[in-house]
Amino acid sequence: MKSDSKSTVSWKRRELPLLVLYALVFYAVIIRRSLQLSHDYSLNLYGLRPGWIAHRLNDVSDAQWRNFRGNLPVLTVVFGIFAFVANSSRALFHLKARGMSNVWLLISLAYLLYLHGACTVFVLSIASPYFLLVKIFAKTKYFSLMLWTFSVFFLICNRVYEGYSFSMFGQHWMFLDNFRGVFRWQICFNFVILRMVSFGYDYCWACQGSGFDQKRHAEYCRICKSGKTCYQTLQERSVPSNKYSFGIYLSYLIYAPLYISGPITSFNAFASQLETPQKNYVLKDVVLYGLRWIFSLLLMELMIHFFYYNAFANSGLWKQLSAMDVFIIGYGVLNFMWLKFFLIWRYFRLWSLICGVEAPENMPKCVNNCYNLESFWKSWHASFNKWLVRYMYIPLGGSQRKILNIWVVFTFVALWHDLEWKLLSWAWLTCLFYVPELVLKSVANAFQ
Repeated sequence: MKSDSKSTVSWKRRELPLLVLYALVFYAVIIRRSLQLSHDYSLNLYGLRPGWIAHRLNDVSDAQWRNFRGNLPVLTVVFGIFAFVANSSRALFHLKARGMSNVWLLISLAYLLYLHGACTVFVLSIASPYFLLVKIFAKTKYFSLMLWTFSVFFLICNRVYEGYSFSMFGQHWMFLDNFRGVFRWQICFNFVILRMVSFGYDYCWACQGSGFDQKRHAEYCRICKSGKTCYQTLQERSVPSNKYSFGIYLSYLIYAPLYISGPITSFNAFASQLETPQKNYVLKDVVLYGLRWIFSLLLMELMIHFFYYNAFANSGLWKQLSAMDVFIIGYGVLNFMWLKFFLIWRYFRLWSLICGVEAPENMPKCVNNCYNLESFWKSWHASFNKWLVRYMYIPLGGSQRKILNIWVVFTFVALWHDLEWKLLSWAWLTCLFYVPELVLKSVANAFQ
């Protein structure tokens, strides 16, 4: 036994240098070939513009990143004003949940009117009757049926009718189609739907009585042991019944810092932090978080100035490359996508932290550290994963019906993103690859 233990330790000592050497060689090959491909094909790629680093071209072929990057100065000024108004109001007037919900409601409505113009009325027209239905059905056995029927119905209708036209409701309303704002409301409403479901279930479970054992949770939670309150506690612990009001509900749906792209926070967590601002991130932590974000932005700038991965994907030139080069481009695109969403989600989460509301981290782990599908999906858009687990997976039966439930969950994820067959195909293929992994894990656990 001792000799076996010594040989294991000896192997582990040799394993780390081998892994480090492998990583160095791997990235040396990837970086060298990526630079060569970007240089050789730069004249044939779409979406390259003059850059500001070393007179190189800049890959702005991704529309989402291009729009975010172009609007970053304006967004920063706007959210700076929002944060100043909200935090000053809280400090000057000693506002709690109800008062802060009114402040954020006014700020967020002004924000929505700029984004969606007259189409803001569609957001409010769908959200308002839903609130009444939740209050009516919360204590009945038909609640889940009502909630999912309403949510999926409008999720589909919003896309089928492309956000509706005012002329559909009469010719005398047609002039409002000229004031539809600068951002399609039906895109943002996908996130509003998730918040509506969260409010509905959190209120329903509060009526039934929360089964969350806070004392038991605090025994193993590092954050709660330190005297702070972790996000899971905020999410699982029901708020007082008077916090499930229409004003707090609306301010939660359209809360400006998280409105466009999240991260997704539960209603319980949001309402709790309106009452008492988050204290897990002190000023030093928020500053360091912001500095890390700036460093990551500079990393992205370097990446899109030297490696034109996304331009290769959009231009279709990857079809002319060898299998190894296609792998390099695909791997590069995946890293670009990860860093893009990392920056977008952390930017809005940063402003939410400044305003006193902690939301879950969306990219807690680097994409290169995810070695299986389960790890990947828990780390990619993690707040959405938490939402799916809490409001879909567990109500469907959780791990008792795991293999069946993933088909329902991924089908919803595809529909939530858009009404396209390719997304449904992607969802079902993901499930097909996921099932063998789950079976192998269960077999391995049985042998352990």
